Amino acid sequence: MADRFFPNVLPDFVSETTEQKEEVGDTLMKLLSMPYSSLSQHFKRAALDLKETVTLDTWGLTGQKVSDFTLYCGTLGTAFLLFKSYQLANNTNDLSLCLAIVDACNSASFSSRDVTFLCGRAGVCALGAVAAKHAGNQELLDYYLSQFKEIKLSSNLPDELLYGRAGFLWACVFLNKHLGEGTIPSTTTRAVVDEVIKNGRQLAKKGGGSPLMFEFYGEKYWGAAHGLAGIMHVLMDMELEPDEIMDVKGTLKYMIRNRFPSGNYPASEQDRKRDVLVHWCHGAPGIALTLVKAAEQATICGLRKKLELVRSTLLLLLCQEFLCSLGFWR
Repeated sequence: MADRFFPNVLPDFVSETTEQKEEVGDTLMKLLSMPYSSLSQHFKRAALDLKETVTLDTWGLTGQKVSDFTLYCGTLGTAFLLFKSYQLANNTNDLSLCLAIVDACNSASFSSRDVTFLCGRAGVCALGAVAAKHAGNQELLDYYLSQFKEIKLSSNLPDELLYGRAGFLWACVFLNKHLGEGTIPSTTTRAVVDEVIKNGRQLAKKGGGSPLMFEFYGEKYWGAAHGLAGIMHVLMDMELEPDEIMDVKGTLKYMIRNRFPSGNYPASEQDRKRDVLVHWCHGAPGIALTLVKAAEQATICGLRKKLELVRSTLLLLLCQEFLCSLGFWR
C-alpha cells in the first residue's frame, strides 16, 4: 500500500495567531476560509500558483498535444482547472486557454465511444458549452450542446460514475446547473435514471441487504468511482419518485450501518473485512462527499444525524496518516 497514499506530516492543529475580519461572499472562498478566515487568501494564492504549474506541465511542455483527452486523468482536467480558476479569479485569460484546450480535446475525442463526464465525450462537450457561455460565444455554445445531444448510450453500459450511466447523468447535471434547468430535458435524464434504478433493484434482490446494488466487472463496489457512493451522489440530483428516494435513503443507511469501526468504508461487498483503501475511488473520501450531499437534502436523510456521521468520516480523513484526493464534486 506504500504507493497508494502520501504520509500526512502536518500537525493536528495550528492555532490562529491573528484575526482578519473580512466579508466572504463567494462559496468557494467560504470553503477555503474554514476554519480561519485568514487562511483563505493563502489557499487562494497557493491554488493559483499550482494552476500555473499544472498548466505548464500538462499543456505548455507537451507541445499542446493531447494523448489523453479525459477530465479524470487527461488534458481536459487542465481545462477544468482553468475554468475553476476563472470562476474564482475572473481572469479571462484562464477562460480563453480553457476553451483552447477543450477544442484540442474535442478533436481528440471525436471518435470516442465513452460517454461520461470524467472519462468520455460528454465531459468535453459539457465543459466546452459552459465555458463558451461564459465567453459569450453563442455559436460555440450551440455547437457543443448539439454535439452533446448526439451522444448515444449503449445498452450494455455499466451504471457507475467513471464509465457508466451515472457518469453521463453527471454531465447532464453540470450543463443544467450552469446553463439553466431544462438544457438537458428531464425526458433524457429520466430514461437513464429508470435504467439505473431497475438494474440496482434487480441485483439487490439477489441478497445483501441494500435496496440498490451495482456491479462493475463482477465487483460490487461501494466507492465513488465505480460503486454505490458515486451512483447515489448523482441520483440525488435527479427528480426521483417517492419509492426511489426511499431506495437511495436505504442504500445510504446500509452503507453507514456497515462501515468499519475506524470510520472508513469497505471498497466492495466482497471486501467487507479489509480496512485498507482510503481515497476518493474507494473508501471514506468519496463516500463522505455523498453523505454531505445527503445531509443537505431533507428528503433523503435526517439532517442532524447524518451531519454527525459526515463529521466523523471527515475526521477520519484528517486524523489518519493519509492525504486523500477528494475529487471535484462541486
